Amino acid sequence: MEFFADLVLLIDSTLRIATPLVLTAFAGLIAERAGVVDIGLEGKMLASAFAAAATAAVTGSPWYALMAGVGAAVALGLLHGYVSINQRGNQIVSGMAINIAVAGAAPTLANFIFHKGGQTPLLDEESRFSIITLPGAEALADVPLIGGLYSEIISGHNLITYLTVLVVPATAWLLYKTRFGLRLRAVGENPEAVDTAGISVALIRYQALIIFGVLCGFAGTVLSTGLGAGFIRDMSAGKGYLALAAMIFGKWKPVPTLLACLLFGFVDALQGRLQGVSFPLIGEIPVQFTIMLPYVLTVIILAGFVGKIQAPRASGIPYEKDH
Repeated sequence: MEFFADLVLLIDSTLRIATPLVLTAFAGLIAERAGVVDIGLEGKMLASAFAAAATAAVTGSPWYALMAGVGAAVALGLLHGYVSINQRGNQIVSGMAINIAVAGAAPTLANFIFHKGGQTPLLDEESRFSIITLPGAEALADVPLIGGLYSEIISGHNLITYLTVLVVPATAWLLYKTRFGLRLRAVGENPEAVDTAGISVALIRYQALIIFGVLCGFAGTVLSTGLGAGFIRDMSAGKGYLALAAMIFGKWKPVPTLLACLLFGFVDALQGRLQGVSFPLIGEIPVQFTIMLPYVLTVIILAGFVGKIQAPRASGIPYEKDH
């Protein structure tokens, strides 16, 4: 039973950690399916985390925080869209520029506004998306097997984590069951054909980037007002790059991308539990090595297990309409 209890807690941690990964990976999936490469996932997540935490600290409302977080990510998404769609700039350079700019600007603004060394004040429970206890969770907590599954894994998450559960079917439905999804995928594969049909390639890509920004905004908001209690420097800690790797590992498809995010989340949760544990023969593993696990796994997977991948054919290629 002790093993089962540890497994339940590990799965519970996996779901929490995977929440921003899933949201950000699906944001990148939608953008790249529309033909826009954005490696600025990290920067947009960090910007929305700062905007959400700063707004929550000032207003005391998690809902205002969510709007600010989404607004910041959408604004940066549209900025990237202007560079890559209108100006036909290099999309990789634009994404990296956003990452670098936000990494410096967010703690600088936090220090300027709050004077707390580049971070925001700690948020109280009313300013955050707190844990939701589902009906009957406390009553069933002591019931063997079922109690642990319901009270720990199903119950006890914040609102954004529950909304993330809907992201996978919603994204699959959007991409494969709607006219907009058909056009979005066509823009990422053959924008010339879409343009010939009288559909604006730029408009579809901008719409995709707005959805992209909303999902990144939710991811950043949950980082600082759901999983955390404020903004600190570099709090995204490479999660944007892990989400990008999960999207590639999932080959730009919703379900495989979800599974990759859960795998990375599981390894991240596992490394937290391995810290301070002593093993026979080798003793205690240094903390630095356990922290490396998710990133080492990313390199191993992308280098040796992804196999042949085929990105959307027009991904990263600026479209210039023939006159």
